[in-house]
Amino acid sequence: MIHFPYGISDFHALRTEGFLYLDRTAAIPVLEAAGKQLIFLRPRRFGKSLLLSTLANYYDINKADQFDALFGGLSVGNHPTPERNSYLILRWDFSTVSAQGDIEQIRQNLFDHLNDRIRGFLDHYHPQLPNPNVVLNLDNALSSLEQLLEALKNNGQKLYLLIDEYDNFANEVLVRDVHNAQRYRDLLEGEGILKTLFKVIKASASEGKIARVFITGVSPLVLSDATSGYNVATDISQEEDFNTLCGIAPAELSTLVEQIIHECAQPEHHKADILATMREFYNGYRFCSNTALPTLYNPILCFHFLRHYQRYCSAPRQMLDGNLAMDAARIRYIASQPSGLRVIESILNEEHPVLLDFLENRFGVEKLGELQHDERYMLSLLYYFGVLTITGTGELGKLALGIPNLVTRALYVDELKQRVLPAAQERIDQRHREPGFDRLVWQECC
Repeated sequence: MIHFPYGISDFHALRTEGFLYLDRTAAIPVLEAAGKQLIFLRPRRFGKSLLLSTLANYYDINKADQFDALFGGLSVGNHPTPERNSYLILRWDFSTVSAQGDIEQIRQNLFDHLNDRIRGFLDHYHPQLPNPNVVLNLDNALSSLEQLLEALKNNGQKLYLLIDEYDNFANEVLVRDVHNAQRYRDLLEGEGILKTLFKVIKASASEGKIARVFITGVSPLVLSDATSGYNVATDISQEEDFNTLCGIAPAELSTLVEQIIHECAQPEHHKADILATMREFYNGYRFCSNTALPTLYNPILCFHFLRHYQRYCSAPRQMLDGNLAMDAARIRYIASQPSGLRVIESILNEEHPVLLDFLENRFGVEKLGELQHDERYMLSLLYYFGVLTITGTGELGKLALGIPNLVTRALYVDELKQRVLPAAQERIDQRHREPGFDRLVWQECC
C-alpha cells in the first residue's frame, strides 16, 4: 500500500517511515553546477519545503552514516557528488516569522527565529564545534549570526544556508494594509532589517564563511528590495532544467493511479477515467517557456484525491482541498489594485489568451506604482501565485498565460472576480456562468 505524504515535508521521515517519495535527486548535481547561491520560486503547497529538506539531508555532515538508508535506490544515491555530507546546515523558515505588530516587533520576531535556529544549530553540531564561543544576542541576531560564521571559518567548516519562504512575512506586511506601504518600506528600504540581513549573507559568502545558499519563496514581490544588497544569487525558477523540480509529472501520476486501482481490485478502464478527471482539475502547471514539456500536477491536490480513493475506492466528493487556498489577505490585495478588474476579465476570456513579452522577475517597492496600474505586473504576480501558468506561445514569441485547472479557477479566480465585480447580482450570475464551477463536486464516473 502506498503511504501518501500528505502535508509531510520532512525527507528523513519520508525515507525512514515508508512514505512515498517521488525521486527528484537527479537534480542535485545540476543544482550544484547552477551556482553556489540560488533562488527558486514556486506557488504555495508545491513541495518547496520538501526540496530543502532533501538538500539538508544530502549535504549534512552529521547524516553521512545514514546516506545509504536515506538515498539508497535514488538517483543521487547511485551517483553521489563529491559534496555529499560535507556541510553544516543552517536552515531558516520565514513562514514562521510573525508579521504582526510594528516594525520593531517584526524585527524582534525575526531575531527570535534566527537565534532559535542558531541555538539548534549549535546543539546539532556540538561534536564539530565543541567550543564555538558564540554568545546569542537576543536583541540583535545579526550579531549572533556573525559570531557563528566567524567560529565556523576559524574551525575550517563549510556552511550551507537554506532559507524557506524568504518572502512570506515581508509579503504579509505589504498585503495586510494595502493602502499603507510604509511598514513595508521600513522593513526593506535603507537599512531595513531584511535588507541588512541579506547584506550580511552576501558579505559572508564572499568571505568564504557561507559556502552555499539556497532560497525558496512564492513570488519576487520583495526580491528586489530584500536582495538589493545581495545581488549575486541566480534565479533558477524559470530554467527548463528545473521545471519538474517540484510537482508531479503525468507519467508519475499514471503509475500511482494504476497502483491504487490494483489495490481496489477495480477494472483497468477506471484508470483512464480517473486520470482524465484529475487532469482537468489538478494539472496544467508549467514553469518554463518550453511548451513541449508536459504540464505538472499540484502534489497536495493529487495526494488529497489519491488518499481518499485508496481508502474508499472512490473519489472524494470535494475535488478541491482547502489547505491549498490562497491567503484571503493576498486575494484582497490583488483585488484592490486598479488593474484588478481588467486583469480578471482578460484571463477569463478564453478566446483570446493573455500574452506577455516576459514575466517580471522583480517587484521591489519602486515598482508598486506599476503593479497598481500596469496589467503586465499584475499578470506576472498571478503567475507566481499559481493562479496563472504558461500555456504556450503567441505572436512574436510572447508567452501565453492561462488558468491551469478547474480548482484554481474556483479557489482563486472566482473569489477575485466576486471581489472586483461591482454588483452582487452580477457576482451571482457570473458564478453560475463559470465553466466547470458546478463540477467541483465529483461526478462519479466509475
